[in-house]
Amino acid sequence: MSGIGGDRERFPPSALLGWMMLLAVSCLGLRMVGAMEKEEKRQLRDQVLEMFDHAYQNYMEHAYPADELMPLTCRGRVRGLEPSRGDVDDALGKFSLTLVDTLDTLALLNQIEEFEVAVKRVISDVHLDNDIVVSVFETNIRVLGGLLGGHTMALILKDQGEQMQWYNDELLDMAKELGYRLLPAFNTTSGLPYPRVNLKYGLRRPEAKTGTETDTCTACAGTLILEFAALSRLSGDPIFEQHARKALDFLWEKRQRNSNLVGTTINIHTGDWVRRDSGVGAGIDSYYEYLFKAYILLGDDGYLQRFNTHYAAIMKYISQPPLLLDVHIHKPMLNARTWMDALLAFFPGLQVLKGDIRPAIETHEMLYQVTKKHNFLPEAFTTDFRVHWAQHPLRPEFAESTYFLYKATGDKYYLEVGKTIIENLNKYARVPCGFAAMKDVRTGSHEDRMDSFFLAEMFKYLYLLFAEKDDVLFDVEDYIFTTEAHLLPLWLSTNFSKNRNNQTAGYIDLDDNNFDWSCPNTQVLFPNDPSYANSIREPYKNVVDKTCPKASIRQEVGDDPGTRSHLRARDFMANNPEHLELLKKMGVSLIHLKDGRVQLVQHANQAASAHDAEDGLRFMQEMIELSSQQQKEQLPPRAVQITSHPFLGRVVLTAGPAQFGAELSKISSGVRGFVAKCEPYNGCSEILNPESIKGKIALMQRGHCMFAEKARNAQKAGAIGGIVIDDNEGSSSDTAPLFQMAGDGRSTDDVTIPMLFLFNKEGHIILNAMQEYQEVEVLLSDKAKDRDLGMKDSEQNSEDNLQSTGPKPNSFDCENEAASYVVNPSSEKPDATTGQWDASGQSIVSDPKTLQRDDYLCESEQNSNTATTEVSSNTADAKDQDVQRTDCHGSAADEQRSCTPTSEYGKKETEGEVESEQESNPNISQETEARTVDSLLSDWKEEIDAFEMMDKDEL
Repeated sequence: MSGIGGDRERFPPSALLGWMMLLAVSCLGLRMVGAMEKEEKRQLRDQVLEMFDHAYQNYMEHAYPADELMPLTCRGRVRGLEPSRGDVDDALGKFSLTLVDTLDTLALLNQIEEFEVAVKRVISDVHLDNDIVVSVFETNIRVLGGLLGGHTMALILKDQGEQMQWYNDELLDMAKELGYRLLPAFNTTSGLPYPRVNLKYGLRRPEAKTGTETDTCTACAGTLILEFAALSRLSGDPIFEQHARKALDFLWEKRQRNSNLVGTTINIHTGDWVRRDSGVGAGIDSYYEYLFKAYILLGDDGYLQRFNTHYAAIMKYISQPPLLLDVHIHKPMLNARTWMDALLAFFPGLQVLKGDIRPAIETHEMLYQVTKKHNFLPEAFTTDFRVHWAQHPLRPEFAESTYFLYKATGDKYYLEVGKTIIENLNKYARVPCGFAAMKDVRTGSHEDRMDSFFLAEMFKYLYLLFAEKDDVLFDVEDYIFTTEAHLLPLWLSTNFSKNRNNQTAGYIDLDDNNFDWSCPNTQVLFPNDPSYANSIREPYKNVVDKTCPKASIRQEVGDDPGTRSHLRARDFMANNPEHLELLKKMGVSLIHLKDGRVQLVQHANQAASAHDAEDGLRFMQEMIELSSQQQKEQLPPRAVQITSHPFLGRVVLTAGPAQFGAELSKISSGVRGFVAKCEPYNGCSEILNPESIKGKIALMQRGHCMFAEKARNAQKAGAIGGIVIDDNEGSSSDTAPLFQMAGDGRSTDDVTIPMLFLFNKEGHIILNAMQEYQEVEVLLSDKAKDRDLGMKDSEQNSEDNLQSTGPKPNSFDCENEAASYVVNPSSEKPDATTGQWDASGQSIVSDPKTLQRDDYLCESEQNSNTATTEVSSNTADAKDQDVQRTDCHGSAADEQRSCTPTSEYGKKETEGEVESEQESNPNISQETEARTVDSLLSDWKEEIDAFEMMDKDEL
């Protein structure tokens, strides 16, 4: 196989074996399609180009030189000028991130003139010596990878002799400078890099403001070898590759030797695993990807051996077709959580490279069914395919796997999957200034965010999915995709020379017997049968709409299935002697409390056997999950959709609901009308401009009185709905948890119009639109409707809709009610678990300091003897939990006097984690005040010590 422009040497077999697997399956994609299908592919290809142009040009017009575009407010996101988003902002370094990340996408999509302009802009405008702390991982894959990908594309065009003749490795020089600025992060004895570094001052100097961190994610430390090795090979300086190899070597040595799995978070100094859960999603994903791709790119068999060892463990413990579930590295037969994150969607594509097609098809089909249910992959979803984290930041991993499966199979089914992706992006994410991330896939609300990876990855994979070979200026088979989809040339292998100036340099004769996996020997890898892929997919076609595909309880070697009885939480009855005996066998004690409740406590060391202890832990986990199902938040977030020109329904804002007034979920078409500001703006007295408010949706400012009072005044003025806008300058649903507007402590049955709450930032999007366009129409609904709402004239009158309103939810007052909490089992399950519930069906209110929000499993019918349950569980590590928080303010001057459970949470995207947010509640029931955090921890100390001792024994 020839290299770029015919001047690269051919690969020796050792360097090509892995890549040949992809080439082998690629041959199956060469079947000719019919004329109509080919024309439709061309139209979809052109649509991808138009979508890319819409996103890119809006970034250049409204955001450049800022790092990213904020598509709702049509401006650039500059770090420090916008409210902090935590770890998400570590990707921003004031180096025009989106432009750098998009360079090779421009070339791949044949935007050659724009590519040349963009390269010149990067060379002249981008500075890498900024006094700013950035993520080593994100800067490597996005900026260093972007510079190297741009350099590679510039070489291609220059070699072809038409464009870029002026180019003299300027991007490579910038990449080398950036590499040196990242090197201080590797100043550790382990070789694992610090997670962050100051681009100007490094680590140790006081000005650096970093270098105190002790932990990093496995992917953060293990996703460097492709970019760093490429930089070393292109620049001639081996130091970069040496550091990346040392980090990978250390991670390999720290794997759990019995399971051959790695944890999610590791101490960079000691090598101790901080988080011992293991999966193929957030925190670990690209570590596995880079082991295999390092073998492909560099021809090092050692990387292949490591990957194969890990892959065997993944398929043994984590893969539970079609699910990929996290497990404990020391106890891999125990699942660590009951939900999956969206980042694992890359894994079917990696399995294609590996040549393991069947599980790739199975998992991809499951992901497609989730996508069809929610329009996008939620950031996390449960094993019964409900939303766990509702965001979707336009991640490209599902499109990536779709592309690789199409190359592997030639199955046109995957073209239909790609078409669905395109349609959903245009229908739900496209806004006038680009594409906006989804704040909540359930409501269709937007986040003012368009990450650089959307341009760098999504459009590459979609374009290649629908493009013909002649549509691309070069052969993509000569390149490897990094995790950010940057293209690195395969001629970087150490096993042959890289003399660019010698057009006839050293072709190596290859023994064809070494290419057993190459064309035409494709039968081994994938049968040439059109019905084969469909037969694999078929069992999972309706998996989302049916019961969840929970794997049966797994049996270890030597375990006789016939001798084990498994009690499921949904079947448990507290007065059944047989059930009580099974509990005892599993080390679970049942304690009857004086107030009629019962408490469950598991002591693993009191179980009849290790297997029974595992069953007991599983039973307790199910009991907690069963309990949490009954404690769903009262109302989910709502949507405010701007339907007038030029928005036409394409901008959707996340809104907090009210516990009074019309319930929007009962109004199928929502409530639609033009907006008008009340006078006075706070809406706390009689409205002075009723002629402007009548028949419209009233805008009011938060403060000075109760929410319900504002609603009554707006309703009296003739409003058909109301929106309360936060008066706290700069507040946003991006950074603050939503809450529900509660009543004023008395009956709110007289309020019949729907009321929603917008934070300051979202509210000002509407106010700014009013200033520019005067007439602004919005739709209030439980979730966003079709994006062509502005074109429809047949909408039913909103006032008529109000007649069908269902009963209003009860208010929730601090003085009379205690806040209800629900819990989530920890991702690191100790061997002791505690649960409480009232067999009569009364929920128990527990100390909020000990409780986390619910993890959902399959919904099932609950036995009447267990009724609605409320379980308290203290966890050793709350990082993986999303928390239900109750805000309670007692001031009579403020409308937020009532306790109102919230529904939003902050997420650490780099590691796929959720930060715990906990706030004490002054109205905790008397029977649970005694169970403090300290007492719960005391109860668990013995079992936690036993758990750690078992881990040491295994080691």
